[in-house]
Order: sequence, then structure tokens, then C-alpha cells
Amino acid sequence: MVLWIVSHPIGAVFARSFLWLVLATLVFVPLELMFPLRQKRPIGAESATNLAWYGVNSIFTLSLIAVPAALIASVTAMVIPPAISTTVDALPLGIRMVLAMIVGEIGFYWGHRWSHEWRWLWRFHAIHHSAQDMTYLVNTRMHPVDMLFTRLCGVTLLLATGLSSPTGSDSGLIIGGVLFAGSLWSYFIHSNISWRLSWFENILTTPAFHHWHHTRTDHANHNYASMLPLMDRLFGSYYLPKQWPEEYGTDTFVADNIFHQLTSPFWPERVKAVTVSKMDDSADRRPTLDD
Repeated sequence: MVLWIVSHPIGAVFARSFLWLVLATLVFVPLELMFPLRQKRPIGAESATNLAWYGVNSIFTLSLIAVPAALIASVTAMVIPPAISTTVDALPLGIRMVLAMIVGEIGFYWGHRWSHEWRWLWRFHAIHHSAQDMTYLVNTRMHPVDMLFTRLCGVTLLLATGLSSPTGSDSGLIIGGVLFAGSLWSYFIHSNISWRLSWFENILTTPAFHHWHHTRTDHANHNYASMLPLMDRLFGSYYLPKQWPEEYGTDTFVADNIFHQLTSPFWPERVKAVTVSKMDDSADRRPTLDD
């Protein structure tokens, strides 16, 4: 039975997703217990929502990215001169991978920043920022539209620069390597780990860097980079004081139920109506998605 499940395409996806979650848990739960920024259970009250989003995205969303990526690849193949792809493809794999990490990061940075600055995109991205406890599992709390948009911003640049080409060698390895490294590092920067890494914080993003992006204050509109803080320095959005933020979350209303989190960004007026009716007698009203 186990062999049949693993050999089946859908079963293989479930198996890979489960294995990846187990590995991430084995790495980050001990680290959060040994070096906690804030004392709390590593599997907190919000963990069920985070795990539900992990299931949605790892099993379904990541499968959907292939369709728009293939369309973008077809368009760029018609627009980009073949000489560019040929020249880039001639570079050693190691150099191409390093360049791909940098170029992809530019796309991820702007995709992430636009998700904060464009109201329609923020409706989806606000779900990620609704977490009030920072742990490694917050990395998994992301609406499929949000995930697809940000990742495609990076993938589009990789295709447009010839670093990944349908006709080039190791094309899948380049995109897969960039997405894998970014996903792995994202678990780290969301984690409840108290490390401050001195000069290293100028090279790669750290929990302190990204925790300020999740603060409930205006500083959330800083630190958009997923791996390279240089991007925020270049584009004027860098912020990293010596202290840690005091609280996390967003003042934008986000439903607690994952089904409503999944559907409400498409119909914000309904969310507003329900929110107002439920909070008329409350002194602590949160703004709706339209506020």
C-alpha cells in the first residue's frame, strides 16, 4: 500500500510534502527551543492555520506554477535574442547559479514590495502578515495568489535574462535551485530564533531582518528581500536596528478560518459587511481589507 501511494503522482506529492515538513520540523523546532527569541511553545495556537496553508501550497499551489511559467517561457523565447541564451548557457553552472540567485532576488524583491504597495495584491499578502507569533511555520502561511505572483516575478527575470531557457541546459535545475534555496532560507528568517549575526547580516537576511518586516508598525514596509539585504539598501527600504520588534501582525482584517482566508480577498466587500456586523459592539475594531 505504501509503495503504491508513493509511486502514484498525487501520492508522491503528498510524500514529498510530508517529508519536507518533517525535515524542517526536525531542524527548526530544536533551534527554537534552544535559542528562543520569545519563550513559547514551538507549536503554538496559530500552528494549525500555518500547517493548513502548508498543505494547500505544497500540494496544489506549487503544481500550478508550471502553467504560467511555461507561458512566460514561450513568450520570452520569442522576444529574447537567441544569442543571449547561447552566451549565458556557455557559462559554468556555478556562475549561472550565482547570477540566477541575484537576478531572481531582484524579481522576488519587487514582487514582494508590490504586494505591499498595490491594494489588490495586499489583500492576498495580508494573510501572511496576519501571524502574531513568529515561528518557522509562518513561512507556510501564504495565499496561492500571493505565492504565485511573487515567485513568477523572479522566474520571469530568470527567463528574460537567459539564465533559464527552455532550450538551454540545466534550465530546470537553475529555477529549481533558486526556488529551493529561497524556500529553505525563508524557514530560517521566520523562525523564533534570537541569533544576531554581526557582519553576516550585511550579506544574507536573518530572523532579525525579517522580523522587522512582520512588525505591526510602519516598519513593515521595509526589508522586502528574501535572501539579499543589499536589495533593500539599493532601493531604500532597509531597516535593521539593534533591538527586536515588540509585536507582529497587521491591522488589516484577516479572517481566522482558512477557508475564508482563501476566498475573502476576492470579495472584500463581503468581508467588510461581515466584519462590521460582528464588531459593532466591540471597542477594538480592526480595519477591513478595504480600509
